[in-house]
Amino acid sequence: MILHRMKRPSLYLSTCMMAWAAITMCMSAVQTYRAAVILRFFIGFVEATFFPGAIFILSRWYKRDELGLRTVFLFCGNSISNAFSALIASGILASLDGVLGFTAWRWLFFVEGALTFTIAVFAIWILPDFPSTPSVWLSPEEQILAKQRMEEEVVTRIEYEGKPERNFSGLAEALMDWRVWWLGVTLHLIISSTSFTNFFPTLSATMGYSATTSLFLCAPPWILGTATSFVVARHSDVTGDRFWHIVGPLLVGIAGYIIAISTMNTAVRYLSLFFMTQSPVAYAVSLTWVMNTFSQSQSKRAAAVALVSTMASTGFVTSSYFWPSSWGPSYVNSYLICILAGIVSIAMCWVFKEHLSRCNEVAEAEEKALGLPEGFRYLL
Repeated sequence: MILHRMKRPSLYLSTCMMAWAAITMCMSAVQTYRAAVILRFFIGFVEATFFPGAIFILSRWYKRDELGLRTVFLFCGNSISNAFSALIASGILASLDGVLGFTAWRWLFFVEGALTFTIAVFAIWILPDFPSTPSVWLSPEEQILAKQRMEEEVVTRIEYEGKPERNFSGLAEALMDWRVWWLGVTLHLIISSTSFTNFFPTLSATMGYSATTSLFLCAPPWILGTATSFVVARHSDVTGDRFWHIVGPLLVGIAGYIIAISTMNTAVRYLSLFFMTQSPVAYAVSLTWVMNTFSQSQSKRAAAVALVSTMASTGFVTSSYFWPSSWGPSYVNSYLICILAGIVSIAMCWVFKEHLSRCNEVAEAEEKALGLPEGFRYLL
């Protein structure tokens, strides 16, 4: 909601990134558990700004049928980090332990925080602002074109009715719209269904190889998952379909869970990891569906994206209890919970799709009866 009213979102997001990095570096100096908990809280507080904020900025630059691929471009940073962060961390832990009298874990926080801070400083000039904000990246003609594209794409219902948007009208509308809560719960379940991402090195370690080999084995599944996510997102944009491009990856992930449950063969279990890494793209496409659904009002879209992201992120809290070490190394119970969460989320997506389909049919019937040109249609 702050971003919606700012002229320089690049400065806002970059400042939050710098605060995030600075607190991470401070983590390297903590001496007590209480201090660590306090700093972790503030890391989460400033970090939470970035992803939904970046998603919202994308929605201000790209049309509805262009957002899927762009969202996945942003989301792929998470997949790439899943592939290589464990290796980077193991390198830091192995090479910097005891350097200058500091233990390896302190160096881990300091190095990662310092790198993030450096990138955040440059991001002030790299990140885009809104199309309506003067830009050094765009010529005046390109900026006019960018504004016209979004004016053609987004015609707010409030402006169409001649009623100006008030300060918190978007928030009030989002809170009162059941679809926001429905999508929030749906994305919460999708996060829960794909919670294996936080425990991927642990699942790789169940293959029985050394720690270093297990970390190397994490990379190929995520590389394939990242590559196919671009294909899924691009096809979703071209066809204008969201539902099947959410359900498809989730079903592939569920197939991976079933394979992992059904055998203890090392090669087959490793193959199941390749299936699992296909499912996280469903979350990126789901976020795109959220922005598509509430694209008629920019203020409501800002509030809706924030609320849905908040509810979805709580999935990381609940799903952390899905993978206790006592259930390993097979983690059958964990996989069963993920399968259940995936099935319920698919069912909720189907209900939502049917609702939007009926809304489109009603709008089409009204336009024909009144002789009006074709107006807004929800993407399914």
